[in-house]
Amino acid sequence: MSYRNFLDELKKGMPSPLYILSSADPFLHSEAVSLLKGLVPAGEREFSFEVFDVLNLNSVTFDQILDVLNTVPFFSGRKFVVIENIHKLLKKDILKLRPYFAGPSEGSVLVMLHAGPVKKDFREPGVKQIVLDVGAKELPSWLKAKAKSKGLEMPDAAVDYLIGTIGPDLGLLSSEIEKCTLIGKAVIDRKDIAEIIEGKRKYGIFDLVNAIRSRDADRVFRIYRVLRETEEPYALLGAINWQYSRLLSGKNKPEDREYLYRVFSILNSADVAIKSSGDSYPVELLLARLVRL
Repeated sequence: MSYRNFLDELKKGMPSPLYILSSADPFLHSEAVSLLKGLVPAGEREFSFEVFDVLNLNSVTFDQILDVLNTVPFFSGRKFVVIENIHKLLKKDILKLRPYFAGPSEGSVLVMLHAGPVKKDFREPGVKQIVLDVGAKELPSWLKAKAKSKGLEMPDAAVDYLIGTIGPDLGLLSSEIEKCTLIGKAVIDRKDIAEIIEGKRKYGIFDLVNAIRSRDADRVFRIYRVLRETEEPYALLGAINWQYSRLLSGKNKPEDREYLYRVFSILNSADVAIKSSGDSYPVELLLARLVRL
């Protein structure tokens, strides 16, 4: 089940009593908690919405969390209990969960947040598993849904431009959507993003990729000198990768596809170099290799 399935469950009020939401991106867990909180009226959250972090339980024991789940809700609606970092739960506490999985409280919804692939300990028949991770193909629709939740409409051209400029980092994209809410327009177009989000920045990733494809080395490094003032190497690599992914998804001649495959091979090597070094040199080397293709 995907992020879209999670949104569908939200629309239905999270009807199942047991959920486990997995993701490799902490931002998606944070966003999920925020959306879940929205299901509970503000005046009832003190009694009907509880969040526990396995890594920071302080004086709370796991038995007390189970007591919270089994306590009758103070209000007429159901109680929501979120347990973060469930993958760090001790084996003895996992065993305590088994009886609850077999007979969950009708008045509570238990939502467990798990980093990465779900451990087999939580793969119980009654637990509904949803993978929150957003793939490259799902990113545009995720971004549109995010904008819609803020009362904004974003045409395809605006979505492509935003991803191409910012890259695939969901946290950064979400932050830019928040900035768009300050524009005062219901429909956000490409020009709005260029003027409001990029501010006075002269160049974007679109310009950089176009310069690379034109093999204009002087322009490539002129643009890069501007972009590196505001972009981390890994974010810049992600944005370049996104632009070339968009090109690969279109109709291409055999020689064009071969060119793009070579590009991705170089991007993969740069990814490894940036992760191991963290400085700007691998990006400069990457650009030089791409220009020479």
